[in-house]
Amino acid sequence: MAVATASTLALTAAACGGDGDSDEKDSGKKSAPSVELPDLKGQKLQVGAVWTGAEEKNFRAVLDEFEERTGAKVSFVPTGDSIATYLSTKIEGGSPPDVAMLPQVGALRQFAEKGWIKPVSNDVQKQLDKNYSDGWRDLGTYKDKQYGVYFKVANKSLIWYNTAAFENAGVSEPKTWKEFLEVAKTVSASGVAPVSVGGEDGWTLTDWFENVYLSQAGPEKYDQLADHEIKWTDPSVGEALETLGELFGDKTLIAGGQSGALQTSFPKSVTQTFTGGDQPKAAMVYEGDFVAGNISADTDAEVGKDAKVFPFPAVGENSPVVSGGDVAVALKDTEGAQALMTFLASTDAAEIWAEAGGFISPNKELDLDSYTDEVQRDIAEALIEAGDDFRFDMSDQAPAAFGGTKGEGEWKALQDFLKNPKDVKGAQQQLEAAAAKAYKN
Repeated sequence: MAVATASTLALTAAACGGDGDSDEKDSGKKSAPSVELPDLKGQKLQVGAVWTGAEEKNFRAVLDEFEERTGAKVSFVPTGDSIATYLSTKIEGGSPPDVAMLPQVGALRQFAEKGWIKPVSNDVQKQLDKNYSDGWRDLGTYKDKQYGVYFKVANKSLIWYNTAAFENAGVSEPKTWKEFLEVAKTVSASGVAPVSVGGEDGWTLTDWFENVYLSQAGPEKYDQLADHEIKWTDPSVGEALETLGELFGDKTLIAGGQSGALQTSFPKSVTQTFTGGDQPKAAMVYEGDFVAGNISADTDAEVGKDAKVFPFPAVGENSPVVSGGDVAVALKDTEGAQALMTFLASTDAAEIWAEAGGFISPNKELDLDSYTDEVQRDIAEALIEAGDDFRFDMSDQAPAAFGGTKGEGEWKALQDFLKNPKDVKGAQQQLEAAAAKAYKN
């Protein structure tokens, strides 16, 4: 599988901050618009999304630009984490938002099957054809009809590390799973727990599994498992769990051991890696590019200096490239909804959030200089250069009952596996039982 290589993700001493173009950006100078938008004066739109805090603020800046250019008034509606439930209630009640940002491709397919979302207009399709690779367009389709625009995505194949902990242990960035475990053992011997695992949030464990499985079993098997064309009792799943168990089964390699990891939330898994000076509670933490936002907001560490990143180590021949993302869909077939979809598919909208930080776009025409620092720029470049050879988050493709519900399905099964990594067959049986029920329904 042709994927972004380690050289593409050479995020070594990249310092946080802008480059020579920063003065122009700070001056408020905007790029010439790349897309024409209609006059929507007097129209009101609603946009629903799960985003809060900095993400909501930055998305509102995107909507502000749309308002300025069209005259429409756009209100942001926070949906909470259970966006599918929220939207289905609104749709059945006859008052859905005009546009929604769905965090799961499975939700897009379910909504399209029910007729709840509308195919994109010709103007939206033109922007998609111009700015997006086949892979990202395909993720927004259902039964050969284009419904979605992927606006904000994540590169979920990254290991973030505390540079001081690495320096004290005398280790460097590993490239393979074997090297990764060797580095972890050396870091452990230096007196710092090597890996922080946010096991309290089951979705982080699905991401661990997906990266190991994609690299080890390959993209064809990955696609088959994602569609439940092969069972979770397949030998390839057992092999991936055994590999993951090499980490999860060694208490010396996980901060707090298995029980501690199961009581560690994702935000805590990040903060305990980048606080404590030369003696943090962990040296490494796995998760996507969005970790940079947690580091900047919740610690004194500087991304690119105190906190650096390397690609998820190759278990098989290549390092994996797993992605997730939020897809815009129109729940009303109106001029305003389609105009906003057109704007979100353009480089204009992506540029606004890229310059604000904490954002990766699948828009291949977006100028990489729009990103605020070298770390984000290199992560985005790696995702773009992967072309169509990335794979979308497997749990986000699954029915929510299996891949996206706290305390159930895959989340619960992998938490149980973290508790007892030796029981590979038991974990497989638990995963298959939950998957069979969810996919049948």
